[in-house]
Amino acid sequence: MSVRRFGVASADRVAAVRATRLLEVGPEEAFNRLTRLGSALLGTPMVAMTVVDDVRSFLKGAPDPALLCGPDGVYESPVKDAACHLVIDSGKLVSIPDTAADARTRDLPQIHDFSAASWIGVPVCDPDGLVVGNFCAMDTVVRRWTDTEADALRDLASAAAGEIALRLALDAADRHAAEVTELAEVLEQSLVPTAPPDVPGVEFGARFHAGGTGVEVMGDFYDVVPTPTGFGVVIGDVCGRGALAVRATAMARTAVRTAAHSESDPVRVLTTVNEVLLGWFAGRVSFVTCAYATFTPPEVRSRWRVRVASAVHPPGFVRRAPGNVEQLAAGGLVLGLLAEAPIAAQDLELAPGDSLVLHTDGISEAHRVGDTDQLDEVGVILALETAPIGASADDLSARLAEAAYEQAGRMSSDDAGIVVVTIDS
Repeated sequence: MSVRRFGVASADRVAAVRATRLLEVGPEEAFNRLTRLGSALLGTPMVAMTVVDDVRSFLKGAPDPALLCGPDGVYESPVKDAACHLVIDSGKLVSIPDTAADARTRDLPQIHDFSAASWIGVPVCDPDGLVVGNFCAMDTVVRRWTDTEADALRDLASAAAGEIALRLALDAADRHAAEVTELAEVLEQSLVPTAPPDVPGVEFGARFHAGGTGVEVMGDFYDVVPTPTGFGVVIGDVCGRGALAVRATAMARTAVRTAAHSESDPVRVLTTVNEVLLGWFAGRVSFVTCAYATFTPPEVRSRWRVRVASAVHPPGFVRRAPGNVEQLAAGGLVLGLLAEAPIAAQDLELAPGDSLVLHTDGISEAHRVGDTDQLDEVGVILALETAPIGASADDLSARLAEAAYEQAGRMSSDDAGIVVVTIDS
């Protein structure tokens, strides 16, 4: 007899919940921070993350869990009393603008306990895609949840899923190396898009490589995100490696994506990321370098307007259609270290055939072990200038990655990332 993958009583789903070991303790700061970010972005007093087995909904994160938890430090309710079972049963987003008018929620005790006039929830999944929990928001007034708010909640749920995957990977330290590698790959898939998005008039190319032994999760990340006026491309590098770096990488990517939903100015987006990371690091010495570019579709002359914001990230480059290369300005301060972190910005236009090239320092600083001779900006420019006229975004990213790999003696101890955006001619 086959086993159901969805539903509160699904045997394999419940087994996956128990394997996470999230039911052993109450709310945790890693998840509390995500809910606080959600509360600020959605403008709602209550955002929560719960883990759900076959009988209970167990709180793992809330903006201020002390208001909910009892003396034992936990909060739980029968799953049948909570709206989260709607998400667990369907495995999909559930949006309810008016809980009193919806037969699914009007009589639920937990909805009444929280005075929730509106509710929205999305699934939190383990690396195998099994729904282990629910990330939800509720408001005390009737409210029609927008697509932007739903996307923001999905991003936060994805970050929570990344934290769960990280913990499973850490627990796997004594497992077979192949299994650890597989879990590392799952984590990396949450830090970079698995496939380039489809944006009319634009093509994307990217190359990301984790340094070291190949089973560590890289601290470089990128994303392509929708904005109110077009789309944005972010690339970043987190200081350090290991669990803290992976968590910071996931949080930085999530903060960019959620802030970009409602903000078109990349400087303001990175300022928000700095505020989020300051709370995330909580006094620990770590930081993120980042470049974030927003693209506004052409109104005249087929030229895209681009604004590039930088937080001490390696300077980007523009390869024009004829093959000449221009280096952009750098500047700003790292994110997550100081409350005041000025962000540098530069405006430019891209015509058909032009490409914006962003990379992490694993590219420009590529070098052989024991040799201080790096690829540097000169090598980056040379690799881009010698590419054939009309080279695609994928071709440019591959050529630059190969130049760095060759400079490093076909070995690398550092993460390296490239993302190229080319305007179709």
